[in-house]
Amino acid sequence: MKLVSDPAIANKISKMNQRVRWQDPLIVERNIDQTRLVLEDGQTDNSEFSFLVIGDSGSGQHRGHNPQRQVAELMLPHHNESRFMLHMGDVIYLVGSSEYYHQNFIQPYREFILGGEHPRRIAYDQMIFKLPILPVPGNHDYYNLPILLSLASLTTLPIRGLLRSRLDLDVGLHGSGTGDAYARAFLDYLKAFQLPGELNDHLDQYYTAKTDTGRCLSYQPGHFTRLPNRYYTFRYGGIDFFALDSNTFNDPPPLPKTKKGDAARKVLEKRREDLEQEKLQIIETSAKLRPENPTEADQLDDFHAKVSQIEEIIVDIDKQLAADKTTLTDTEQLEWLKQRLIESWNTAEVRGRVIYFHHPPYVTEATKWQQAQTLIIRDRLRDVLDAVAKEIGSLTQGRPLVDLVLNGHAHCLEHLETMDTGHADSHIHWIICGGSGFSLRRQRIEGADLMETFGNENRLVARSHLFIGRNGQGFQKRRPYSGLRIDVKGEHHPKFIVRPLVAEWHQRQWHNRELEPLII
Repeated sequence: MKLVSDPAIANKISKMNQRVRWQDPLIVERNIDQTRLVLEDGQTDNSEFSFLVIGDSGSGQHRGHNPQRQVAELMLPHHNESRFMLHMGDVIYLVGSSEYYHQNFIQPYREFILGGEHPRRIAYDQMIFKLPILPVPGNHDYYNLPILLSLASLTTLPIRGLLRSRLDLDVGLHGSGTGDAYARAFLDYLKAFQLPGELNDHLDQYYTAKTDTGRCLSYQPGHFTRLPNRYYTFRYGGIDFFALDSNTFNDPPPLPKTKKGDAARKVLEKRREDLEQEKLQIIETSAKLRPENPTEADQLDDFHAKVSQIEEIIVDIDKQLAADKTTLTDTEQLEWLKQRLIESWNTAEVRGRVIYFHHPPYVTEATKWQQAQTLIIRDRLRDVLDAVAKEIGSLTQGRPLVDLVLNGHAHCLEHLETMDTGHADSHIHWIICGGSGFSLRRQRIEGADLMETFGNENRLVARSHLFIGRNGQGFQKRRPYSGLRIDVKGEHHPKFIVRPLVAEWHQRQWHNRELEPLII
């Protein structure tokens, strides 16, 4: 029984293009850059500024506690000192449904939204942010609900088991609409304009910012807070930020049509079958637990996390089993990133670069390093950075191509640094902020060093300097949920002061933790 369905990449790209009227003649005629925004807050020239980071937050109430709201409250004292908030994706679990935006987004972040004192009055597709919230889509923001589950057929045994369970999976009656709910919540949904002149008037009113790549969307906090596209860029304080949609370049290559490939396929099929059985067993067992009992409530939280983790691994296996010669990569987005990074390095006023997207290329969370999606994301990002490095040559003067990469997807807070990888992603700092509300994960038992095989050589490619995730057992189990405040300091070569904001759920109480800032 599948709980989620991941649409094909071609479908994701096509649907999202339709929603923003990608390259519509009226847009092209006005020389509008649909991948850029200008944040109109009157402070973009300040070289020192702060911003917040969260990710993988979009869950509802846990058993007796609300981690997402706790992290939001940790961020409130930093609200007035921060210029914007970056969200690493998975805004809404489990399938990005519009019906969960009130419970899983608007209510927890109500102080950041105009009219938040009355959150029930805010329509999810009419949100206006007092503090800009600038997300990228996560895999759960694209997921759909399999038709069997959406019909909730009572004649289907696995469905009956799910309905009896106490897991509170936040599935609802429908899925994301292949990212439609996310698009209506955050993107400038130009598809909605049908009457003659409507699109003209809208473009003239809101696409008024002028940049070196053409006119672009003017993001106005407290007034008009829409994003131009699923991937985009903006400049603040001399730092170029690049927001990517990694859901459209994460399909693994096909398994080889050889004996070795056939054997790998059989291993994957068997693992998938075992995971499905494990998931059904968890669902059946959960039906016997009592949420009112604190010990059993903790077990239900653990089961909830395990089912989500199993489903994610199954999706990764399905991607490998379905991959063939027609596997599609979002080459347009990757070429865009390459060209924009080259332009950034050739622009004198730019002094730093930050890339953020959902799937981490480097990670030590227990389930991610060996996933096919991690490998292909890493390979494709490397290809882009290698091409940029070749093009710009000595312009970097020994600096890494990118100052900081931010990701989510792994349910933890982690700081890694790449070594000499043999590619242009060497000596870069990577921060994963995916522990802002959904069930946390543990670090892998292999520890902090990440090894990669190059030919016959096994090479250290990255090392984790900090990992904050689920730890301990039984009554000593700790669940540290987290967000970040990042302060940008310095004039020419910026420093990033990363301040973890951690709220730990331990022995059924909240404990706020103060950690030393990371200086990058």
